[in-house]
Amino acid sequence: FKWISQLRYAIDDWDVQDSKTLVIQVDSQFDYGNEYLGNTMRLVVTPLTDRIYLTLTGALSMTLGGAPAGPAGTGKTETTKDLAKALAKQCVVFNCQEGLDYLAMGKFFKGLAMSGAWACFDEFNRIDIEVLSVIAQQLTTIRNAMLGKMQRFEFEGTEISLDATNAVFITMNPG
Repeated sequence: FKWISQLRYAIDDWDVQDSKTLVIQVDSQFDYGNEYLGNTMRLVVTPLTDRIYLTLTGALSMTLGGAPAGPAGTGKTETTKDLAKALAKQCVVFNCQEGLDYLAMGKFFKGLAMSGAWACFDEFNRIDIEVLSVIAQQLTTIRNAMLGKMQRFEFEGTEISLDATNAVFITMNPG
């Protein structure tokens, strides 16, 4: 289990000229994103980051997002961003605040669904409860399109294309 629980890379088929690079962890398998993210610093891998990677890759393989939990300053957002770097996916971090409405979030989700990028909504617990129910419906619409393996779907009254490699993560700070 120690070997398969490591995030590792493999070539899909060595005999094919344009074969894909895969990122594998346990039973989860993803196409490498090929997004150039620069030569930036990476996190030190600890048993905790390994556990978070395992949890998030397992959730991603079920077309779900993730919500790393813990006290402020423990690296929830940074670990999510680092996993995105490992898969070569763009990850946008957005600090949530009171007064954020469902229209702004809908535009954000529309961009994520079309581009295949990831988003990490930091301090998600600051969003008003009334807005959260609409956000849940918006995310359900995107997930249903992903589960249906659709190329295009209707979102908030507009037909858009779908890149099923998009993902949404949230972090919440107690208090």
